[in-house]
Amino acid sequence: MEKIEQCRLALLAAAQELTQKGYLSATGGNLSARVPEENMMVITPSNYSYMKMTPEDICVLDLNLNPIAGERKPSIESGMHAAIYLTRPDVNAVIHTHQAYPSTLAIIGKPIPPLFDEQVVFLGDAVEIIPYAPSGSNELRDLVAKQTRSGNNAYLMANHGALLLGNNLERAMFNAAVLEKCAVAYLLALCSQEKVSTLPAEALELSYARLHEDYKKLFSK
Repeated sequence: MEKIEQCRLALLAAAQELTQKGYLSATGGNLSARVPEENMMVITPSNYSYMKMTPEDICVLDLNLNPIAGERKPSIESGMHAAIYLTRPDVNAVIHTHQAYPSTLAIIGKPIPPLFDEQVVFLGDAVEIIPYAPSGSNELRDLVAKQTRSGNNAYLMANHGALLLGNNLERAMFNAAVLEKCAVAYLLALCSQEKVSTLPAEALELSYARLHEDYKKLFSK
């Protein structure tokens, strides 16, 4: 139980920090973390203020969505989170935000091309858009599971928000900050109506190789 309680505390701290940054608002969005060495995850509850939340409010489920602990109703997106953990063994934290700038790109159908070295190193070659499906639906779960197989760590969700993945909560939160920078820069560039400069192919290849080198180090431990 100690591992579970540590995960609940860490998830609560992350949720409140993301709320203070404006990446989550009111009760919107959700986040989860895999419980180490267990077929379980901790996930935020549905429709409950992050700033009022306590560790006991964090739900604990197995990856088949059977409840383990917590009296509140788990996030409506629990199936989506579980599907990612089952699809991506490298992922130990999932954050679904409603960040304004990534959300804007998601509703105008503009995936983010490779603009910066750190974007490609930490997020992947481009930030693609997952097609729209209703929140909490099996259709959305399946679309997310399929698209996240690409191995990238950030996605836009059409008419919905953004999805960040990481090998731990700290990295997933860092990836949210990288995505914010990229989304702001790309939106401003589009508004300028000037040509948007993307990374040259050789720089893109080198940066993407660094992302996959991180995976090799992770799984060689």
